[in-house]
Amino acid sequence: MPGLATAESEPLVFDKPGGRIVQAVLSGEVPRQAVLAFYDQTLPQLGWRRTADRVFVREGEELRLEFPKPAGQGAGQKAATAVRFTLTPR
Repeated sequence: MPGLATAESEPLVFDKPGGRIVQAVLSGEVPRQAVLAFYDQTLPQLGWRRTADRVFVREGEELRLEFPKPAGQGAGQKAATAVRFTLTPR
């Protein structure tokens, strides 16, 4: 999504016989509602089906979007929105 950038040096990835587990965090000065609207529109175009609030499924995998609480912001700083994407086998 425009306005979001990788918040960690590398995503967390586990491959196992039952499927893969991937976790990545992106952040930026984008309103949380804009992030939700973007992925609600974009993910179905990529074959993901929404099953619950911030939960999508596709071909035996589940994708969750979570919004972790940001670390303490300094005075006068804009609060960044962080979104964690977690992909797991269903």
